[in-house]
Amino acid sequence: MKYGFIGLGNMTTAIIKGMCKSGDFNPTFIYGYNRTEAKTTKLTTSYGILAASSIEDIMSNCDVIILGVKPQMLPDVLPEVKKHLQDNHVIVSIAAGKNISYFQGYLSEVTPIIRVMPNINALIGASTSCFTASEPVSDMQLQYVVSLFETVGTIIEVPEHLFSIFTTIGGASPAFTYMYIDALARAAVREGMPKSMALDIAANAVLGSAKMIIQSQEHPWALVDQVCSPGGTTIQGVSSLQSNHFETTIHDAVAAVTNKDRNLSK
Repeated sequence: MKYGFIGLGNMTTAIIKGMCKSGDFNPTFIYGYNRTEAKTTKLTTSYGILAASSIEDIMSNCDVIILGVKPQMLPDVLPEVKKHLQDNHVIVSIAAGKNISYFQGYLSEVTPIIRVMPNINALIGASTSCFTASEPVSDMQLQYVVSLFETVGTIIEVPEHLFSIFTTIGGASPAFTYMYIDALARAAVREGMPKSMALDIAANAVLGSAKMIIQSQEHPWALVDQVCSPGGTTIQGVSSLQSNHFETTIHDAVAAVTNKDRNLSK
C-alpha cells in the first residue's frame, strides 16, 4: 500500500513525521506533492519520502490519496484528482467543513472516501482525531487509514452529522485550552510568580487534570467537589468562575465554531 499526500502543510507534515517515526511505514512508499517545491524537498531530505512532480504523479503511484490542501483549494484540486482516479484509490480528506457528499459531487458516489478531522496536537503525536467513511470504503482500506492516523494520536469513528460538533470539542478546543492555560499563568504573574514558572505549573496541572478524568472515569463535577473543601480556597475560585459565566462562555464558543463549520458544509 502506497500513500500520496497532496499538499504538505503543518498537518500533513505531522502525519508524515508520525508515519516515519512509527517504523510501521516504509518511507519509500510515501509520496508528497506540494505547489511550493521547497516543502517537498524538506520532507524528502528529513524523512526519505519520495517527491512527486504533480497530482498525476501521486495518483499513478499511490493507493491512499490524502488531500492536505486548504478547503478553498479543493475546487482546483479535485477535478485533477478525478481525471486520474483508479479503482484501487481511496480518497482521504482532512479539510474542515467539507462533507463526504461534497467530494462525491466532484468525484463519484462509488469513490471510496474517508473524512478525517485531526487536531494540532498531531504535531507532537497526541492528536484526537475522528473519521467517517463512505459506503464503498472496504474494511482493508479503512484499516490502512486508521493505522496511518494512529501514528499521530488516537482516532475514533464519529457519524458525519456529529462532525461539526467534533470539529469544536476535538479540533478547536486545543486553542481554548491554550488560552485557559495562558490566562492561569498570567493571573499567577499578577500575583507575583515568574511567567515561565507559572506556565509550566499551569500546563502540567491541566495535563494531570485531563488524565484524572480519563483514568478515574469519574464525572468532572465529582472531581471538582473533591478539590473544594467547605469554606476553603478552591470553592471561592469556582464560585467566581460561575458568577462570571464561565460555562456560558464555553457554550457560546462551542456554538460559534459549530455554526461556522456547518456553514462551510453548505
